[in-house]
Amino acid sequence: MIHKKLIRPCLFVTAMSFLMAAFVVVNAQSPNQNPARGGYSLLGDFRVETPPGVDPPALFQLLLYTGPNVVARQPISSGGRFRFNNLTTGEYDIVVEYEGNEVSRTKLRVETNGPRDMRHDISLEMKASATQVTASKPVSASSLYKRSEQNQKLFEQAVDAGKQKKYEQAKTLLEQIVSNDPNDFVAWTELGTTFFNLSKSGDAEEAYQKAILVNTSFYPALLNLGKLQLSKKAFDKAIETLTKAVENNPKSAEANHFLGEAFLQNKKGSKAVGYLNEAIRLDPIGRAEIHLRLAALYNGAGMKDKAVAEYEQFLAKKPDFPDREKIEKYIKENKK
Repeated sequence: MIHKKLIRPCLFVTAMSFLMAAFVVVNAQSPNQNPARGGYSLLGDFRVETPPGVDPPALFQLLLYTGPNVVARQPISSGGRFRFNNLTTGEYDIVVEYEGNEVSRTKLRVETNGPRDMRHDISLEMKASATQVTASKPVSASSLYKRSEQNQKLFEQAVDAGKQKKYEQAKTLLEQIVSNDPNDFVAWTELGTTFFNLSKSGDAEEAYQKAILVNTSFYPALLNLGKLQLSKKAFDKAIETLTKAVENNPKSAEANHFLGEAFLQNKKGSKAVGYLNEAIRLDPIGRAEIHLRLAALYNGAGMKDKAVAEYEQFLAKKPDFPDREKIEKYIKENKK
């Protein structure tokens, strides 16, 4: 079983941490030759296993990526079923997020001669962590930002509204907070994430920038802004922002991963390699798919031996990968 620890923002402390369980990919139907463009679907069941007496969190977000771009998103709870329709052929990443943080990421490929409906079930395991402290409310304001008693109450109400997917309510509360106190960089960051959940990327970017203007080293705002800029293909801006995120949290596998991806998308592969390798070092199993990105990079550069090495490392970590035979064939044909 493969496990991956959830990297949470510094806004909250919780008694539970998520670890990624094994993923199962099953073709639900027989292949359908040459379906119309946009005629593919990705569907599956979503399950969260919890310790006895513990209820799973109310809501997660499923995001479907092509490269750095989000092409679809769906809210989902444990026991739910998801479906992404009208997909074209190509590679996708299906990402699970909880409270704005990536819990798991799996790379999938929609093949021309594959099934019209591709099944991908997701199972997460929630385990108690002895290293964390139980807290049902945000950490004391003094540890992040000293706000007034009134604003603190509004902040807690906004957090609760966000957890319940009441994003318009959360937005109104957070806007009231920053109107009362424009220096509350934590509230600005939460407002940015709320705007993002409302699909208002321009407002989200502005809110993150205001948080950073107040506190230039606030990692959650830097990371979220960088990811947003990357999704909008503003690669130079994303590199600048994510570089600051890495500088402020060099042990973040996520920040290193996205900075490396930004360099890749900006056609600066030589600069990407170091950050991608660092992300793997910090999170060897959870970021195993980075080996595939590096293998493709090396293969494109004609460095077959290095591509083989990356593929071998990936298969060692993901022995049940659906396209294992294709990778093994490449290794056999190119290994010296």
